[in-house]
Amino acid sequence: MMIATTHTLEGHRISRYHGIVSGEAILGANIFRDIFAGIRDIVGGRSGSYEKVLRDAKQTALDDMALDAKRLGANAVIGVDLDYETIQVGASMLMVSASGTAVTIE
Repeated sequence: MMIATTHTLEGHRISRYHGIVSGEAILGANIFRDIFAGIRDIVGGRSGSYEKVLRDAKQTALDDMALDAKRLGANAVIGVDLDYETIQVGASMLMVSASGTAVTIE
């Protein structure tokens, strides 16, 4: 499954548009990671634990979107957009959504 942020795929002809597809991932942030990330923010540096959670959430959303496209008979998704949000409902949650247009390419 080809996935691209562009609206065309160089060297490929789009033969069919299947429609909009999306995938979402909502992940909880561990309280211990929150504490250590806060300390790291104070002293400076990158928060490796949050970066891993963010990468995992992004991949989950993209995989979910690709599965949605396959169900429609597509072999590629173009015009992909990734959105990141934090949700506060008693605890920190991270939401990543991926959306794009499912297409068949030749």
